[in-house]
Amino acid sequence: MIPDKLRVSIGSAAVLGLLKYRLSVPPTTAYIMSYTEGPCLANCSFCAQACGNDAEHDQLSRVIWPDFPVEDILAGFKEPAYPVLERVCYQVINYPGFLEDAVEIIEMFRRETGLPVSVDICPVSRSGLEKLKAAGAEYISLPLDGATKEIFNKVKGTGVDGPYRWESHFNALEAAVEIFGKGFVGSNIIVGLGESEEDVVVLIQSLIGLGVRPILFAFTPVPGTRLERLAQPDLLAYRRIQVARYLIVNGYAGYEDIRFKDGRITGFNVPDLVQALSDGEAFRTTGCPGCNRPFYNERPSGPFFNYPREPTKDETKKELEELGIN
Repeated sequence: MIPDKLRVSIGSAAVLGLLKYRLSVPPTTAYIMSYTEGPCLANCSFCAQACGNDAEHDQLSRVIWPDFPVEDILAGFKEPAYPVLERVCYQVINYPGFLEDAVEIIEMFRRETGLPVSVDICPVSRSGLEKLKAAGAEYISLPLDGATKEIFNKVKGTGVDGPYRWESHFNALEAAVEIFGKGFVGSNIIVGLGESEEDVVVLIQSLIGLGVRPILFAFTPVPGTRLERLAQPDLLAYRRIQVARYLIVNGYAGYEDIRFKDGRITGFNVPDLVQALSDGEAFRTTGCPGCNRPFYNERPSGPFFNYPREPTKDETKKELEELGIN
C-alpha cells in the first residue's frame, strides 16, 4: 500500500517546489525516503534512523528529510524545475511491510514521472529482488557500509544486535547482479569507521569482481547516534581512496597496481596518472547515474569530500597537488 506521506531530502523538496530553500548546487536526483511513525528496525550505529538511538528521525547523514503528502510530491515533478532531475532514488527504511510498499512506490514513481528509478534497500530474498526489478527499479544499491566484516558487525551487525549479516549482504549482491545486471547494482562503503585505506581498496576490488559498483561516503557524525563523537575521516586519506576507486572502476589499475605501507596508500603504478585524473571525475560524488547527492557529507562552504558538481580546473589541480600527483 502506498502511504499518504513520504520523506523528501530538503534539496529535492526545493527543486520540486515543496518548500523554499536556497540551493547553491541543486540535486540532479530526487531523493525520496520511506515515512514511518517509528524508527528503522535496524540498529546501524551511524544512522539517525536506527531503532537504538536518540536522534531525530527526519535526518539521514547531515541532510534533513521533511515529510510531504504523496500527491504534492508527484505534483512537484510537473513544475518548471522538473527538467533538472534525471532520476528518482527511493531510500527504504526497514519496517514491517517495507518490501511490499517499495514495490508499489517504485511502480508509482516510474509511472507518474517517467524517470528511471533507483532503490537503496537492505538485503531481501531473490523473489523480492525480482519484484523490485519488475516494479521498474532500474538500479539497486545494497549498502555494506563497513569495509570489513569486523567493522560491519561492529556498526550494523551482531555487535549492535542488528539484523544484518556480512554473508547475507554478499549473497544478496550476487543475486542482484544476476537479476539487474552488471553496472546496475551498487553498494555503499562508509570511509572513517576504523578501517585502513587498504581495507577499502580490497573491498572495492572485490565488489568490482562481482559486477557491483562501489559507492563512497565519508563518515559524518549525526547528533543522537552512537557514533556522534567520532570525527570525519582525514580528507587526504579519503582522496587517496577516491583515486584508487576511480582507477579500479575505470580499468586503469587493479589492487596489485596500488602501493601500500601499513595500510596506507603510498602510490599508484599507473602510466600517465595525471592525465587519467585530469578531469577531476575521481573526486565527484559516486552513485547511480545522475546522482550528485549535494552536501550529504559536507557543508556547502566545503571542503568537499564528494564534489556535487564538476570540479574546476583549478580545483582539480589543487586536489592533485595536495596528493603529490603532478
